[in-house]
Amino acid sequence: MYQFKRFPFRKKICIISILLIEAFFFKTINCLATTSKVNQPVSITKNEQIELINKSSVDLLIKPPAQQTDNASNIQMPFPKEETNVSDSQASTQVDQSNGNNKPDKKMPCKKPPEKQEDNKKSKQANKIENKPVTIPPEVPRVRGYAFVEAVIQPLDYELNERFWGWRPNDIINVTDNVNNLQRGILEVIRRTVIVLANRISRTGSNDTLDENLENAMNWLMIKANQYWFPSPESKYSQAIDELRQYIDRLERGRALFYIRTDNLIPLLESYEDLLGGCDQSLTIKEDDDGPITSSKADNYFFYAQGVAKALGSIFRGVRKDFYVTLESVHGTQILDEAIEACDVATNIHPWLVTEGDLSSIFANHRANIDQPINRIRFYMHVLIKTLKGY
Repeated sequence: MYQFKRFPFRKKICIISILLIEAFFFKTINCLATTSKVNQPVSITKNEQIELINKSSVDLLIKPPAQQTDNASNIQMPFPKEETNVSDSQASTQVDQSNGNNKPDKKMPCKKPPEKQEDNKKSKQANKIENKPVTIPPEVPRVRGYAFVEAVIQPLDYELNERFWGWRPNDIINVTDNVNNLQRGILEVIRRTVIVLANRISRTGSNDTLDENLENAMNWLMIKANQYWFPSPESKYSQAIDELRQYIDRLERGRALFYIRTDNLIPLLESYEDLLGGCDQSLTIKEDDDGPITSSKADNYFFYAQGVAKALGSIFRGVRKDFYVTLESVHGTQILDEAIEACDVATNIHPWLVTEGDLSSIFANHRANIDQPINRIRFYMHVLIKTLKGY
């Protein structure tokens, strides 16, 4: 019978030593692997970071930070303190509703990541900038008298420098007599205004000296409108405008005077009332020194009255601005507004051909048409003068 051979003693010792060495190396390699896993940094995504922060905030409310440990490695896991909008009472109710593993059913609110918060702040600031109302800078206040004198300058300056063919009453060949009469009516209003401005409005009283610029302007405006040469009216009227602008410059520097007293405004309005009375007379007469009024003569009176209304409309607006305190003290602003409206009506009548029809005819009587707003202006001047005088 076959018998097993026994291993010699040396072979047994070698086998046992090899097994021990293998067990030792296996144990060493296993320890090294576990320590490297523990010390290796964990890479997690952004969403996992948010969930980890939410869980940590809930666990901090349930347990103190010192009692929180990692079950896997028995190492303390401290978490940074997070601010939440949850009060103590809300936290206690959420702990009561939690399950056995101390995990609440609803996630606790937490702060947004810093990047989102910065984006929200930037968007809010951008919305505030977009919704911010645009502030319009206030109008620069002008010195008293500026609006009135500019309103005097504007109609004459337009006829001299902006109208086609310029000043026409002194032309050798008169092709357009309508514009000529319109310019004569504007000139008459400017003359009367500058006279009152030089003699009344710019002086403290009759004992005060005349303003040099206004005196020169008053003299230059007295040149005949139809004078051709030596001197020409265009050059002298332009010099009068320059003198008025120098007066404005001195007003702004405090070296000239402008008084808005009632006794200065009344003579100005009375001169206008007299001029409007002459216009009313010329618009209603049936014949003049040359005979009956025909359509060829009617347009002369029509456009002269329209020039008067055009200049008065500009000046009344200046009076309303600079004499506002004087007018408002007697409740006369509304009266002046009615006069301004009547001036606009007379200025905006633009017939292709001025006809002198009978009042019952199908053809228009343009003198009668413009006489109605002219009479309204004259009426309001009379009412305003009485109001300023106090009766």
